[in-house]
Amino acid sequence: MKNFSRRSFVKTATAVSAGAMILPTLKSCAPNSKLNLAFVGVGGRGGANLKGCAQFDDRQVSTNNIVALCDVSEARAASGFDQFPKAKRFTDFRKMLDKVGKEIDAVVITTPDHTHFPAAMAAMELGKHVYVDKPLAHNIWQLRTLRKAAKYYKVITQLGNQGHTTEGIRFVKEWYEAGILGEVKEVIAWFNGPHFHEKGYFLKPDNYPPAPEDVPAALDWDSWLGPVAERAYSHFYLPRFWRGWYEFGNGELGDWACHTLDAPFWSLDLGMPASVDSVVRTPSPEGFVSDRSQLQFNFPARGDKPPVVLHWYEGGLKPENRPEWHMDELPDSGMIMVGSKKSLGTGGRPNKPRLLVPDEEWMAFTKAIPKKTIPRVDEENPQGEWCNAIKDVGPMPGSVFEYGAQLTEMALVGVMAQRFNTRIEYDAENMRVTNHPEFDRYIKEPVREGWSYGENLWT
Repeated sequence: MKNFSRRSFVKTATAVSAGAMILPTLKSCAPNSKLNLAFVGVGGRGGANLKGCAQFDDRQVSTNNIVALCDVSEARAASGFDQFPKAKRFTDFRKMLDKVGKEIDAVVITTPDHTHFPAAMAAMELGKHVYVDKPLAHNIWQLRTLRKAAKYYKVITQLGNQGHTTEGIRFVKEWYEAGILGEVKEVIAWFNGPHFHEKGYFLKPDNYPPAPEDVPAALDWDSWLGPVAERAYSHFYLPRFWRGWYEFGNGELGDWACHTLDAPFWSLDLGMPASVDSVVRTPSPEGFVSDRSQLQFNFPARGDKPPVVLHWYEGGLKPENRPEWHMDELPDSGMIMVGSKKSLGTGGRPNKPRLLVPDEEWMAFTKAIPKKTIPRVDEENPQGEWCNAIKDVGPMPGSVFEYGAQLTEMALVGVMAQRFNTRIEYDAENMRVTNHPEFDRYIKEPVREGWSYGENLWT
């Protein structure tokens, strides 16, 4: 697919961030034409994105062209490589884009958090549409730069937080806007993690840093490190446990906020917190996540919406159950928007909201729910939503970078409070932690030579 026009992104981004219902459509290419796609990250979650973007038909034939596959580990990527044997293979996305940049329309990025930004920027600089798994980036400066880049390069973007495509999250926003909940001044969320064992994502080493190990065969360790300072390989980093190290991931909050907090962030127009307090944090080695944490986000008033206090619990911590929620016990993970009229709850994802009322009242409500005002898309299919937008057979994605970057930024302000067990007073306009100016180095982190992107957008 060549020489297609693109939408006006300034208009679109403004509409999405304001929660608009009607989104402009793309005049990009003939409907049903195939996209030429490249993938950065093929193993693990990358395999799900590969399947979603391939858009197999009833005969299990891909309705898009898989042109190139990039993964630092041949072993992890083996099934994806085998499924698309004609796709060109790479271990360094920079080399991939240099070789096949003229052959592709869009790039899907499914890597650890610390390489989301450089891969997305390298693709957008070539005018390629981009899909990035959550969280969108590793630090706040990267998030702001991705927002600038999406507008500047006029590309279609998508943050891969699946819940934003669901009918459930639309119900949350519709019920709130219909006045069912009344005023919401408190949000409570909890997630049953992290888990420090072999089957979890946060296994702890015996030493910090972990003992050096031989780099496995067919692993491009240097490309996996990307912008982060060089160090010896350890299986405590790759493939599974990188989330526990703040240089690579953002802990449980960074991993799950884009799911669990998506509905209240969108529905309440929360924006950025004025401050975040670390209420509980168990000790951990420097640079590694804690076993348990509790945070309090403090959001100012937004127009006629009152200030909101948001409580986040993880590591097995939970809020106290309240009689007015009509629940025998709280689920392992969940979110509650506490309203002056009624409260609403979801699980760790926003898929299945429920008013926290007696069963008979809930059943009566489901038979006369408020009018549906937000267009629906394919449930749990953010890859298809993105592909269809590029093909001009669907609306703009709901979680474009203008929205997804703000959702992720809110979470990363909390991650800083959690990481350093402190209060963060945040000046969002200037991207500054006013009570800890030394944290500037975490808002914009240093990068290795050869991995700098996006500086031109700030001049």
